[in-house]
Amino acid sequence: MNVSYHTYWRELASGKRTSLADNLALLFLTPLAWLYSLVLQLRAGLYLSGIFKTHRLPRPVISVGNITVGGTGKTPVTAYIARFLLEQGYKVAVLSRGYGGSLEGHTSIVSDGATIMMSAGECGDEPYLLASTVPGVMVVIGTDRYAAGQLAMQQLAPDVFLLDDGFQHLRLHRDLNILLLDFSRPFGNNLTLPAGLLRENSVAARRADFVIFTRSPLGAQISSGTQGIPGCLSCHAIVDLLPLGGGAPVPIASCRDKKLLAFAGIADPDSFFEGLRSQGLNLVSCLRFPDHVVYNRERFDEIADAMRKSGADLLVTTEKDGVKLKDISRELAAKTLLARLELTIDNPELLKGLLTGLLQQTQPPPTPPL
Repeated sequence: MNVSYHTYWRELASGKRTSLADNLALLFLTPLAWLYSLVLQLRAGLYLSGIFKTHRLPRPVISVGNITVGGTGKTPVTAYIARFLLEQGYKVAVLSRGYGGSLEGHTSIVSDGATIMMSAGECGDEPYLLASTVPGVMVVIGTDRYAAGQLAMQQLAPDVFLLDDGFQHLRLHRDLNILLLDFSRPFGNNLTLPAGLLRENSVAARRADFVIFTRSPLGAQISSGTQGIPGCLSCHAIVDLLPLGGGAPVPIASCRDKKLLAFAGIADPDSFFEGLRSQGLNLVSCLRFPDHVVYNRERFDEIADAMRKSGADLLVTTEKDGVKLKDISRELAAKTLLARLELTIDNPELLKGLLTGLLQQTQPPPTPPL
């Protein structure tokens, strides 16, 4: 199977490729990584010193982000926090960049908490997934998250903002800075782009107020790499399979005797495939697409062809990919299942106490919903 440039680069940057040619490629990229790291540290210093201005919204801002490129479970954690705050009676607005959508760069309301006003193709897969799976949450997109927050204040009047993928968005002040780290390799190979997976030098983790380690194995302990910063462990598990066309969830056990073709256009598709295998599912073929892939006729033909060649009975993909499959054929749609992830946090009261404490300091708690 041909390896795409994106897959090759990710395997190289994460240390999975170690041939002589791979090491030479990494050696060539390392000086560029040092330069990139220096620029990012200078940028952060300019914000810290006040030379670059940080803007403050009139409501608390909780940022959920990471320090590596994709694949740490930001969207499930953002959804978890949004659901908790909504249950407490707060009006929650998520501010997202809208990456990959046709309206990226525009400041627009995706959902007012009752009505979704855009398609996944317009606002991007992650904002649409949040709007469609977290009832009551408001979602606004905008490259400038401060401008997106101002629009939300004018038209939606939220009690609290969730800044999705906001760790590097230093232009907006945040009252709580939550950093997600992959438990197995929190800082990758400790090199920044383009030689590693880090978006900025690992010292930037000190900006975090709270750390959530994702993909933590059973019995794991908090890493010593973030001493002094409170945190907790979490893991994601596939709990059931949702028919693409709607209907009751399909138990995983009922699909263990089927041949499945899995496909995904996310940052780390291999972790998704391994999650399926860990549930005892028989994957006869796997298709890896680039993160935020656009599913068009060519992609659907590729999926259909792979299904024929592999003899698969069913297709399975992520919920994030599922929101972009509206143009898939009826024949493929009837055989497509979406793997629903459930987030488990080992010490949820620690995180929940931090969230409620912040909001009670800044404004009176709302009347809980009946």
